Amino acid sequence: MIPYEWLGQAMVCIAPHIRCTPLTQDMHLDAWIKWDNRQVTGSFKARGALNKVLHLEDWERQVGLVAASAGNHGQGLALAGRISGAPVIIFASEHAAPVKLDAIRALGAELRLVPGGYPEAEAAAMTYASENRLTWVSPYNDGQVVAGQGTIALEILEQLPEAGNMTWLVPVSGGGLISGIGVGLKEKHPRARLVGVQAEASPFTHSLFYHGTQENVQDLPSLADGLTGAIESTSVTIPMMRRYVDEIILVSEEEIVRAVAYAWHAHNEMVEGSGAVVLAALMSGRVRKPSIAVISGGNIQLDVHREISKRYGRDS
Repeated sequence: MIPYEWLGQAMVCIAPHIRCTPLTQDMHLDAWIKWDNRQVTGSFKARGALNKVLHLEDWERQVGLVAASAGNHGQGLALAGRISGAPVIIFASEHAAPVKLDAIRALGAELRLVPGGYPEAEAAAMTYASENRLTWVSPYNDGQVVAGQGTIALEILEQLPEAGNMTWLVPVSGGGLISGIGVGLKEKHPRARLVGVQAEASPFTHSLFYHGTQENVQDLPSLADGLTGAIESTSVTIPMMRRYVDEIILVSEEEIVRAVAYAWHAHNEMVEGSGAVVLAALMSGRVRKPSIAVISGGNIQLDVHREISKRYGRDS
């Protein structure tokens, strides 16, 4: 667990470097939508990476920062490295979205591509950091990262105080975002309902939450690429999710694709699959309303987004 006060401290720490993103109402879905796809790197991940890096000792930054990423955490850490003057190495799957890899490079980080998926990239990154005594920055298994992600909850409650009485929908994988939001929400509004949403193609968090294990869980490709892969068994987010999260919902690939299209046609917002899962849950009718839906990112390949938008028109 982390103390509620860490979130306020994180807000002060990262405020000069991030955006307070819009919160808008969707009458059709009876929901308020937090558009963190509008964040500085196109994803909420900048919040946690910045908070972690800015809390490090100078020597921890100077030796160099290492992380594994499906793309968005890598961008956040690369930005934090640029701001703090720290060298950054990001390990990623060779199958990661090119738009995310290009953005990591553009922010000045060294990128190392690994055969296989995210689990292989994470294993390679952790080994490299350990062998070379570099500073490892987890995308979720870190209290300061979680506190940074939780600043979204503080923003929403400032923008809409009555949100404390609503159902909150949050994308979930490693649990950094939903754990941070859980601290910011439930410590002050214990009756609020907090629901995680994950792609059914890779339901590791769902299985761990309901069955206490990640064994024999399928790990299939998903448009929600940032939500795939297993969680570290010792992650600080596991007990936090058990404390704060009320439910985890799974959504199909078809539901995710339709949600990406809905965000574009209804709101003119470009949303990646990992962020669209909350809209997919709302559109499925399985969520108690009114709701708060946290869109976690918008870094989607332009050609993929264009094809989805054409395939599913405004009225489909």
